[in-house]
Amino acid sequence: MTHRRIAHGAAALLVAAGLAAPAGAQVPQELPKSQVPTLGRPTKPDDPAPLLDFWLYFKGAWNVTWDYPESPLGPADVLSGTTVYTQTSATTFEAVTKAEVTSGAVTITEAFEYDREGHAVTRRVTDSRGFSYTQKGTVNGDLGGQFTIRLEGAPFTVKGQTVRLNSVMRLLSPLNYRTQYTVAVDGGPFTNYGNPWWRKESSK
Repeated sequence: MTHRRIAHGAAALLVAAGLAAPAGAQVPQELPKSQVPTLGRPTKPDDPAPLLDFWLYFKGAWNVTWDYPESPLGPADVLSGTTVYTQTSATTFEAVTKAEVTSGAVTITEAFEYDREGHAVTRRVTDSRGFSYTQKGTVNGDLGGQFTIRLEGAPFTVKGQTVRLNSVMRLLSPLNYRTQYTVAVDGGPFTNYGNPWWRKESSK
């Protein structure tokens, strides 16, 4: 057999092997990309900041870990689980977190209304531990590709106490974001309420 026939046979085997791959085999997923436009030149200080494409960034499943202190919302604990984002319309989105704490299962449902051109967002949260609240704020990006969502919470009542939750979501890369929470009780100062991490699930 000549070298040409050997090479042709090897190529045929490779093609056949590809065709014979199991139907359930996973196809490599395209990695998330930065939302900074390609200008073909170095950025300048007066270049406009990019606008956040909410769905492009958040869609899919994220793993979350949240270590938080004691407050009227409950005892100090560590929450861990998965948050899945879905799009409900062109400007509205939902995130459902299924997680565990020491006392058992927790479900947190978030509804977002996003005005991209207006750099504004409203977030409504319902927590299975017995409270709900609303936040409103702004969304801003920088030329380095990071976005920041700053949200101020309306007061709500838990166990006879008035609580406010503010948060700053820092979208650090296409694969992870972190939120800085602060809590105020009965009109007092805002104090740390944990800095949960969300990391993108690579297979979803």
